[in-house]
Amino acid sequence: MIERPELNFEPDTAAKAAALDDFATYINPQKVRVLKAAGLDIIEAQRDGVWVWDLDGRRFLDCFTSAGSFNVGRRNPRIVKAAHAAIDELDNGNFLLCSRQKAELAKKLAEISPAGLTCTTFGTGGGEAVDFALKLARGATGRPKIISSVNGYHGHTGFALSAAGRESFRRPFEPLMPRFEAVPFGDVAAMEACVDAETAAVILEPVQGEGGIVVPPSDYLRGVRAACDRVGALLILDEIQTGMGRTGKWFASEHFGVVPDIMTIAKSLGGSLVPISATIYTEDLREFLIPNPFIHLSTFGGSDLACAIALEVIAYIEETGLIEHAALMGQRLVAGLRVIADAHPDVIAEVRSLGLMTGLKYTEDGLGPRMSYQLARHGVLAIYSGNEPSVMRLMPPLIITEGEVDFLLEAIDAAVNDLVAGVGFDVAAPSERTKRRPPRPASVSAS
Repeated sequence: MIERPELNFEPDTAAKAAALDDFATYINPQKVRVLKAAGLDIIEAQRDGVWVWDLDGRRFLDCFTSAGSFNVGRRNPRIVKAAHAAIDELDNGNFLLCSRQKAELAKKLAEISPAGLTCTTFGTGGGEAVDFALKLARGATGRPKIISSVNGYHGHTGFALSAAGRESFRRPFEPLMPRFEAVPFGDVAAMEACVDAETAAVILEPVQGEGGIVVPPSDYLRGVRAACDRVGALLILDEIQTGMGRTGKWFASEHFGVVPDIMTIAKSLGGSLVPISATIYTEDLREFLIPNPFIHLSTFGGSDLACAIALEVIAYIEETGLIEHAALMGQRLVAGLRVIADAHPDVIAEVRSLGLMTGLKYTEDGLGPRMSYQLARHGVLAIYSGNEPSVMRLMPPLIITEGEVDFLLEAIDAAVNDLVAGVGFDVAAPSERTKRRPPRPASVSAS
């Protein structure tokens, strides 16, 4: 069992204030204002497992995890050790040459991906992975039309932004890529009416993340798959938030019995240490790249360092039974949340979940920011969904233990009670929960 220190740095409120001031001056002042208003003007210092410490000494259970990027935990000791070993031997590598590390990771991704997805192109982030997926779909089919979903989210780069389901993200940059259309998520009839002979691909999240943790009807993805097959269109599933065990399966598509033609993954593939993404697709689609081997390049995509670390991330998930553990912890979390929701129907309208991808839908939009503030007071870092502010995302690291789930539930219950009681907005007076932490049993501790 790894001994995890409670605090290994000297809190420094002056340094925190200086960092926030520099961020506001040289990066984005409005971001600092918004985060301060929500009680989330945190300067991350120590990071350990499911926990992160503010530079002022407060501790938080991380339920945002950079939108699901820390599935194996913050600074997982085993992944950190693999990173040190990689740095001792490797660098990023020459992107134009063949790479053993790339080949080994691509082979492993073919093993864990849904059947038939055997070919990979690497990138650095999710938007880049989606960009290539959409380029591949258009290039391979020779068709122009792309269909996405209302309130969907696929990144902020060129092709990915064109598929965004939120108008405010797109409007300042229009005109964007042509022939992109969006239909309501979960509505098979709307999808069937939109898919036609000009459709290159449909791109969807199996569970909408930014859209508010929206789990579709059980037959929805099968209906979309059938609509695509009817006209020869491709199905792209964006598993950037839902993948790598988050929903209690390697990939969320497995819950619905659907295999896409193209799948994108990123975020947790890098083990919280390095940026890496992957677009995984069928051998048939690779035929487009045979005469065009250099048509899509990424200098740092799938660097030798990142691939070595990602291989260790996959090995850790497999060898610790982390996916099964995530499913069990998700059940425990949801059971507790439903008790809290039943006690506070005036605040919580619905609990949504698949594995450890969980959302609390509040009875009104304004409760999202207010609950972020109250949860921060009680030692929980949680942020409402970008496209649906009435839904709070709860996506803790998959290594979370029973004791830590219970800590989270207690904090949520206390936060709701404080919200109802009208407890004041005094960030300087955090709850005692920011000072308390349950023990981590050896069964899920990194070694």
